[in-house]
Amino acid sequence: MASLGSLGRTPSVPQRPEPAVDQPPAGTPIEIGLNEREAEGIYSNLVFIAHSPSEVILDFARTMPGLMKPRVFARIIMTPPHAKSLLAALEQNLGNYEKQFGTITVLGAPGGAKDKPEHLGFTSSLQAR
Repeated sequence: MASLGSLGRTPSVPQRPEPAVDQPPAGTPIEIGLNEREAEGIYSNLVFIAHSPSEVILDFARTMPGLMKPRVFARIIMTPPHAKSLLAALEQNLGNYEKQFGTITVLGAPGGAKDKPEHLGFTSSLQAR
């Protein structure tokens, strides 16, 4: 029979720390899986970026001349620290690209409205005349 002092209590079990997850040494390449669908990739020539205090949202879209409404093909949601890491990785990789292939020219009016087709590097036959 249980004593009054132990009623309603769960037996005390010593808590053991959870085993640490083995991390590969720094600089070790990470092996990733890539199936056929993802290997084809998604072409995007426009990205919409939004954020909240806890996430950064990247909507990758495609626009074409004469198309009034771009279609979003992929949405990536990440934490602000991961977005900052992505920015650093892009800066490093684009720097390497420019060293190999030359300076990248950005099409569009600097400081102008970037949401119009004429600011995305497209020219319709009407604009070319």
